Amino acid sequence: MKINKLSIAVVFLSGSMFYAQETKQDTIIKEKKIDGVVIQGSSNKKTETAVLGEQKKAVIQKQAVSAEEISRKGISNVEQGLTKVTGITTVEGRGLFVRGLEERYNYLLINGLGSPSNNPFQKIIALKQFPTDVVGKLNIYKTFNSNLYGDFAGATFDIETLTIDKPFTKVEFSVGVNTLSTFRNNFKVAEGADGMNGYLGLNSKDRRLPDEIRNSRPSNYRFTANESTNSFKDSWNVDNVKTMPNTSLGFTTAQKVKMGSGNLGVLFSLNQGSKFEYKNGDNNQFRSLGKDSFIDNMNFLNRKQYTYETESSVLLGLGYKNKGTSVNLNAIYLQNTNNIIEDNFGYKDGQVRNKESGFFRTNQLDISRFLDLQLTASQKIADRHQVKAGASYVMNNYQQPDRKIIEANRIDPVTNQMLPDGYVQMRYGGNNLIRQYLDVDSRFYGSAFAEYQLSLGEKGDRKDYPIQIAVGYNGFSDFRKTSYRFIFGRTSGTSNQAHVVNIDSPQDVFNASINDGSLFYQEGSDTSQFYSSFYQIINGGYANINLKPNDSWDILLGARYENDMTLIRYSKQSEDNKQNLEKNKDFFLPSLSIKKAINNKHNLRFSFSKTVTRPILIETMPITYINPDNVNIVGNPEIKNSENYNFDLKWEYFPTNKEMFAVNLFAKRIDNAIERSLVASGNATGSTITFFNAKKADLFGVELEGILNLSRISESLHNFTLGANATIMYSDVERSADQLKMEEPEWFKTTGEKLRKRGLQGAAPYTINADLKYELKNRNNLAHTFSLVYNVSGSKIYATGGAGTDNYYEKPFSQIDFVYQGQLSKNWNVKFGVQNILDSKYKILLGDKNYLPLNLEEGNNTLVNYYRGITFNFTVGYTF
Repeated sequence: MKINKLSIAVVFLSGSMFYAQETKQDTIIKEKKIDGVVIQGSSNKKTETAVLGEQKKAVIQKQAVSAEEISRKGISNVEQGLTKVTGITTVEGRGLFVRGLEERYNYLLINGLGSPSNNPFQKIIALKQFPTDVVGKLNIYKTFNSNLYGDFAGATFDIETLTIDKPFTKVEFSVGVNTLSTFRNNFKVAEGADGMNGYLGLNSKDRRLPDEIRNSRPSNYRFTANESTNSFKDSWNVDNVKTMPNTSLGFTTAQKVKMGSGNLGVLFSLNQGSKFEYKNGDNNQFRSLGKDSFIDNMNFLNRKQYTYETESSVLLGLGYKNKGTSVNLNAIYLQNTNNIIEDNFGYKDGQVRNKESGFFRTNQLDISRFLDLQLTASQKIADRHQVKAGASYVMNNYQQPDRKIIEANRIDPVTNQMLPDGYVQMRYGGNNLIRQYLDVDSRFYGSAFAEYQLSLGEKGDRKDYPIQIAVGYNGFSDFRKTSYRFIFGRTSGTSNQAHVVNIDSPQDVFNASINDGSLFYQEGSDTSQFYSSFYQIINGGYANINLKPNDSWDILLGARYENDMTLIRYSKQSEDNKQNLEKNKDFFLPSLSIKKAINNKHNLRFSFSKTVTRPILIETMPITYINPDNVNIVGNPEIKNSENYNFDLKWEYFPTNKEMFAVNLFAKRIDNAIERSLVASGNATGSTITFFNAKKADLFGVELEGILNLSRISESLHNFTLGANATIMYSDVERSADQLKMEEPEWFKTTGEKLRKRGLQGAAPYTINADLKYELKNRNNLAHTFSLVYNVSGSKIYATGGAGTDNYYEKPFSQIDFVYQGQLSKNWNVKFGVQNILDSKYKILLGDKNYLPLNLEEGNNTLVNYYRGITFNFTVGYTF
C-alpha cells in the first residue's frame, strides 16, 4: 500500500520551493513595538494575556489569536484555531465568515503585505494551509483604518509569521483517525495519486494538456489512434485502497548569529501532511414548472466522494536588527492538492427513468502552488521619525488538469437487469467521456508599501507623543490568465454500440476501442471562450493623524484614496474577437476611530468608515465552469464592487489582565452587495450558479463577548477559564432590477404578486462560540491545558432562488472540539484532540416558503448533505 507514508521533509524539498517567514509589518500606527524582525521578539507577545492587553490598548477594534491559543485550539492549522474570536465561524470549504458575512467580505495580509488567493473559488487563501508552527499571531481588524486596503467589510486578517526569542529546533509528528474515512476499504484514488509523486503533488505533470494542442488555439483537433493511446499520460482507472491514518510532520529551526553590533536571525520551517476524507449524502436540484404547476426534482442523486489531500508548506526567513534598523527577507511556499473521485447515483435533468440506474463519475485533481517572496525594512531616525517599506512578489497557480468525467448507467444491455456492483454500461459519443483542463495562472502579482511616521509634541510622563502623523502608500498589481479546454471521447460509425466496463478499470476497454477505430479523442473547446485575461491594479495613498490629548483619549483620523483599474479581456459566446471590459474607479475612503479610556478597566469606542468589497475571482471570470451534475458556475464580468458604510460603538471592561467583557453595536450599509444565485439554466438543462449585485443591503447587529476566570464562582475553580461570545444580526436586502428579473416568477406580471423580503445572501442571523479551558502546572512548572470549544452559526441563505422557488438555506452546524496540550518535560510535548464530537450533519435545504407547491422525490427538500465523521488527532513534539 503506497499511499500510507510518513511525511518525509527532506524528500519534500525535491518537489517544493522555498517558503519563508516574515516579520510583522505593522498595520496600525500605535503598535510601534510589534514591527521589527521576525527572528527577535518578546516571547510574551505570543501569550493570550499579551494579545488581550494589546487589544485593550489599540485605538481601532483589533482582536488577535496568539500563537499560544492557536496551538491550544488549532491542533494543526490556523483555521481551526479561530473559533474564539467574536463573530467568526468556519464554513464547509468556503473559508471564514466574520459577523455572519461570507468570505468575499474579507481580505488577507501576510506580514502586512497584500496576498492574492491561490484558488479562484475563494477570496483569500484557505487558512488551514498555514500550520500553527509557522504563525506567531493572527490579527483580525474588524474596524477599518486608512492604511489597510479598502477591500474591507467583514475583517482584514493579518498573519504574523512566527517570532523567535531564542535559538531552538523542533520536530513534530501528528497522526489522525477519522471515524468515516480511516481504515476504510475500497477507498478510491486516481492512479498515480498513491505513490510518492502524488504525495508530493507532482502527479499533475501527467495530467497536463497533451503536447499536440498545448500551445495552440482550439481547432477541433482529432487525435490519431496512436495519439489517443499515448498522448494522455493519466489513466481513467482508479485504485481501491485501504486508508491509513492521516499524518503530518513539521520541522522548525531558528538560529541567531552575532553580526557587528546587530543580530542576524535565520528561521527555517517545513511542514508536510496528508489526509483522507469520505462523504456520502444527497446531491439534488430543483426546478419550477410554472404557474398552476409545482416544483419538482431536476436532479435526484446520491453522491459518494473520496478525497485524498496533501498540504505542504516551507518557510525561510532572514532577519537583521541593529538598534533602530531592521531588514527582513522572507519566502513562503504553500502547496495544496486534492485528489477527488466522486460517484453520483440517480438521475439528472429530470430523466426520472434513470433513478435506479443512472451513474456518472468525476476523477479530479485540484492543485495550487503559491510562492510569496517578501522584503521589508524599517528605520528609526532619532526618536520622532520612522520610515517603513516593503515589497512582495508572488508566483501563483491553480489547476484542474484532466478532470475526467464518465457518464453511464447500470443496466445490462442484453438482459435489461441491473449489472453487478462496479460495472456499468456506456456508449461513446455525446458527453459520456469528457476531459476538462482548467488553468488559472498568475502572470504577475506584486505588492508594496511605504510609510513615513512623524511624532510631534512632548511626551512628558506619557509613553507616546500626543500627535502622530503617518503618510503612506500601499497597493498591488494582479495579472492572471485563464485557460479552459475540453477534449471529448467520440465514436465513428458505432455510436449505438454498448460497452460493459468495470468502472474502476475501463482503460483497457477504451484502448481496445481506440485500436479498432470505434473511439477517438477530439478537442471540443469553445473557440471563443477558452482563454481570458484579468488585470487589476490597486494604488492607494493614505494619511493618518493619531491624537492623544491626554491618557484617556485616543483619536485616529484617516483618509484613503484608492484607484481601482480593472481590465477583463474575453470573447462573448460565438464571437472570435476579444473585447476589453474596462473598469476604472476612484474611491475616497475616510475613517474615524475614537477610544475613550473611562478608567484603567473600561474603554468606550466609536468608529466609522467607508470601504469597498471586490468580488471573488470566479464571480467575475467570463467563463461557464462545467460540472458533471449540470450545476454550472457562470461568472459575471459586469459585476460591480460593493461600497460599504460601517459603524461601530463598543464598550469594553477588563476586570483583570486575563478577563474581559464587551458589548459592540454595529451597523452596515452595503450598496451593490454581491450575492450568489441558483437558478435554472437558460438552455433548459441543469442549473446555474451565478452572481448579481443587489441594490443595497442594511445590516444591524450586536456582539457580546466575555472571558471569565471561574475562581470568581469558587476558588476551587481557579484553573478554569470560560470564554464565550455571540453575534446577533439582522439584514435586509433591496433587490436590483437584474435580481427581480431572475427571482420573480413570470406570472407575477399578471397577478401583481410581490417577492417576500429577505436577508443578505450569506449573512447568518447569529453566531455563537464558547471555550472552556482548564490549565495547570505541575511541580516542575510544566503546563497542561484542556480546552473544550463550541461554535455554531444560524441558518443563512446559501444562494437565492428564482422562478418560484424559495432560497436555499445553509442550516446550523454545531461543532464541539476537545484539545489537550501538555508539556511532558523540557523537551517533549504532546497534544491530543477530538474534533466534531457531535458529528452533526451538514445540510443545505430548499426553503419552505416557495411560491408553488412541492412535488419532490421522497419528499426530500435537501440540496446537499453529508456527515464528516469524528476525528481524533495525536501529536508529539520534541524541542532541542
